[in-house]
Amino acid sequence: MTTQLRNIGALITVMRASANVAATAGGAGDNTEVIGAILDRAEIGMPQSCVFAVPFSATLGDGETLSIACTLESGNGSDLSDAADLHVVASTVVATGPAGGGTVTGTYEVMAPIMGAGRYLRAKFTPDLSAGATDTAALSSVVVFGGADRLPA
Repeated sequence: MTTQLRNIGALITVMRASANVAATAGGAGDNTEVIGAILDRAEIGMPQSCVFAVPFSATLGDGETLSIACTLESGNGSDLSDAADLHVVASTVVATGPAGGGTVTGTYEVMAPIMGAGRYLRAKFTPDLSAGATDTAALSSVVVFGGADRLPA
């Protein structure tokens, strides 16, 4: 047990949930849903919980914001044709431009129990920049799984 307390990597699995995306205020990628990859929980021991994380870097004007909404969905069809919403989080402000404007970086995290989820999971998120045309953001996403009935391989 002592080894596990010092080696969290032995107890979790991190999977890429989406490609890298860019958003420009009022333009491409802004307020546009990013649909992630379909992840197979059975391949990693049917984990019972997860953290959906969206790392971001945004160039924001003074007081302008980046908000993110997200949805985790699951189902038993490998193509998620039977997808049902598992966890939905309304748009939340995750970054605000500093005085005079500048770059803000961080990671937006959503914890979700997935005990009753289907075999397959997909995360979707929507970045929304408040400015009219100048602000930009670069984002991606990962899912960190834990609580599996067996340790990751």
